[in-house]
Amino acid sequence: MNNFYEFNIENKLKNTLKYSNFIKPTPIQVKAIPIALNGKDILGTAQTGTGKTLAFTIPLINKLIINKNTKGLIVCPTRELASQVIDTITKLTINDIRIGSVLLIGGESMQRQLRQLNKRARIIVGTPGRINDHLKRNSLNLSNVDYLVLDETDRMLDMGFTPQIENILKFIPKIHQTLLFSATLPSNILKISEKYLRMPERISVGSLSTPIEQIKQETFSLKQETKYNELINQLIERQGSILVFVKTKYGADKIVKKLKYDAHSAEAIHGNLRQSKRDRVIKGFRSGKSRILVATDVAARGLDIPLIQHVINYDLPQVPEDYIHRVGRTGRAGKNGSALTFLTNNDQRMWREIQKLINPNFKLEEKFNKKSLKKNKKFNKKRKSFKDKTNKFELRNKKRKFKFKNKKLKKLDQNNSYDNNINFSKKKKFKYRNFSNENSNSGEINSNNKKKFKFKKNKFKNRKRPKKFSFKKFKKK
Repeated sequence: MNNFYEFNIENKLKNTLKYSNFIKPTPIQVKAIPIALNGKDILGTAQTGTGKTLAFTIPLINKLIINKNTKGLIVCPTRELASQVIDTITKLTINDIRIGSVLLIGGESMQRQLRQLNKRARIIVGTPGRINDHLKRNSLNLSNVDYLVLDETDRMLDMGFTPQIENILKFIPKIHQTLLFSATLPSNILKISEKYLRMPERISVGSLSTPIEQIKQETFSLKQETKYNELINQLIERQGSILVFVKTKYGADKIVKKLKYDAHSAEAIHGNLRQSKRDRVIKGFRSGKSRILVATDVAARGLDIPLIQHVINYDLPQVPEDYIHRVGRTGRAGKNGSALTFLTNNDQRMWREIQKLINPNFKLEEKFNKKSLKKNKKFNKKRKSFKDKTNKFELRNKKRKFKFKNKKLKKLDQNNSYDNNINFSKKKKFKYRNFSNENSNSGEINSNNKKKFKFKKNKFKNRKRPKKFSFKKFKKK
């Protein structure tokens, strides 16, 4: 399909799509939207940055336009992703389409969310934690929800939201339409799909284990001490907005301080920031006020900023799959992007796991490299043995000389013609020996010394002490 007008949707929605500059649908949208419009459940997988948000929001809004008594619930893993989903919904519900929406995420005022819920919002977007908070308060009614979306489900399960998701599903009617979207498809997602989806249509677009082809991937091997200096070099060489991924929250703040000291416009985003601060940081990065954004894996998914031209993995992720999501922040909507990864000696194991995930031919390459290494080892051994053969004659001569000297000394010993005052080059440890040719006096002295020493030892051994022994204090008379 070349445009959204070919879909069987309401004219109001077609006009808003045109007004919002959504013209050509992506492959995931082409496959998912017609199935969702027919009311079927979907189990969809696609790479990040392929337009999954529109794939489930367009059928949702179309359904709510037709049936005014229903509601839609969209559950997202992070606040940033939920905020972006609500932004696309507000774009599509302007002008003629008047459908109220509410954002339920942590870090924002509960009173404000309660006021929005009282206005009878029909589209609810939120994170599992805050949705459960409202359910406990009885401030959220999900009895009319007819359309459920679980976005980035693999991420939600990794973050430990499984019990909260199951609790949410208890408040939703049994007969409803479910759309489950994920970037990867592990076994736990298949179990959930079997449990909660009714005969779902399986949709898959692109490879789940490789980043988009438009992204140029590079690696840079270096030492841990030179990481920051190389980061500065890369920031100077590259143009445009740059997203730098680090492992910890503390590391993100530390690098931002250093970058600001070196006159770079940079901001940090991580889990410890308030939602208002997060929004300000992302808005500043989108508008171009700050050129560099240093982030933890909070920003690895759902951060839809078309301006990101470069991604730098300052630290490797803790999970191999997160590498794909990090790299997917650039090269979005068909644009080119680049991803650079810093590698130290400590990163070899994780980088090997990432390569296994990305490169399907990695095992074959690894076997080939092992074979080549074995051949090199054999060649080195041969070289060593060849070197030993060249020095064989020199070693023989040295041995002969040494033996010849020993024979000389033995002959002298037999004739008793060598002196005791011979100076040897090597010093030997002194050991007492009785030589037959030595003077008898010296032998006697040595034997006496030995006897005395033995006598002292026996003396101390055989000494008898009283059982009760105490020193008497001296008293002055």
